[in-house]
Amino acid sequence: MNKYEVMLIVKPDLGEEEKKNLFKSIDDVLIKNKCQITQSGVWAERRKLCFPIKKSQEGVYYLVSFSGPSEAIKDARQTYKINELILRVLFTRMG
Repeated sequence: MNKYEVMLIVKPDLGEEEKKNLFKSIDDVLIKNKCQITQSGVWAERRKLCFPIKKSQEGVYYLVSFSGPSEAIKDARQTYKINELILRVLFTRMG
């Protein structure tokens, strides 16, 4: 199992309940793909973006550290790209 981090930028204009549900669904996608989450949480609240992404000037950054099989990355990336509330996704392999 490899260690990874995924940084997601989500729309900033969501209510607290919507954010909570979105963050839970982000974690659930990784768990469904046989990953073990070591840490997850909001990295930064409402930061101004350098350029607009999907017509949004700001975004909330959500960071998840996990370990899992490399095949899980492809499935998770595809699921995240379909979600309209997620503006951008970046996976990074750690060590």
